[in-house]
Amino acid sequence: MAEGGRLQGIEVCVFDAYGTLFDVSSVARGAQAELGERWAALSELWRSKQLQYTWLRGLAGHHADFWQVTGDALDVSLATLGIEQPGLRDRLMALYLRIAAYAEVVPTLRALRAAGLKTAILSNGSPAMLEAAVNNAGLAPLLDAVLSVEAVGVFKPHPKVYGLAGMHFGVPVERICFLSSNSWDAYSAKAFGFQVLWCNRFGQAAERLPATPDGQIRQLDELPRWLGV
Repeated sequence: MAEGGRLQGIEVCVFDAYGTLFDVSSVARGAQAELGERWAALSELWRSKQLQYTWLRGLAGHHADFWQVTGDALDVSLATLGIEQPGLRDRLMALYLRIAAYAEVVPTLRALRAAGLKTAILSNGSPAMLEAAVNNAGLAPLLDAVLSVEAVGVFKPHPKVYGLAGMHFGVPVERICFLSSNSWDAYSAKAFGFQVLWCNRFGQAAERLPATPDGQIRQLDELPRWLGV
């Protein structure tokens, strides 16, 4: 539990991927030459539809992997905004595989590893998507595991997804620190039983959901202080 702005007894740090380690806005921004000022509107709608489709598929029992969901969300976003450019869809999907990591990610992971902590990703992403993003950002040597929801066939926030971390590392969930920039993910992970820090990058208001996270940080490089390392 958190005491005095610190988490206690942590052995493993588990990170959400998209929005937490990786900057989802970097994808559409990478096609700014083609999109012009519309890149930001596309980025916001694409991300919104991507998440909506994971929740709707989960509730309906119509699972498809995150690559298909991401493509479907892009298609409806392009149609909604009336953007029709030959080759643009393929370019944007290719850019998703080269999504940029936030600047503080590598130093933070290095600090955790130097302190003897295990590190992992737990993500909606498909294994192929996560492998491409991790390798592009040079994170592979800094991670002990990359866990995908495809192992259980349902998206977050289903408890089966959060259970993957404890099963993989063989530690009690209360010894796992989970970090996400997605508020719904952070709150749901806390309800599952993790110690949780919400990486509230954009100063959002607190959610009205069960189980409030143990604390908030603005960037991941604040994490070592919370762990006393």
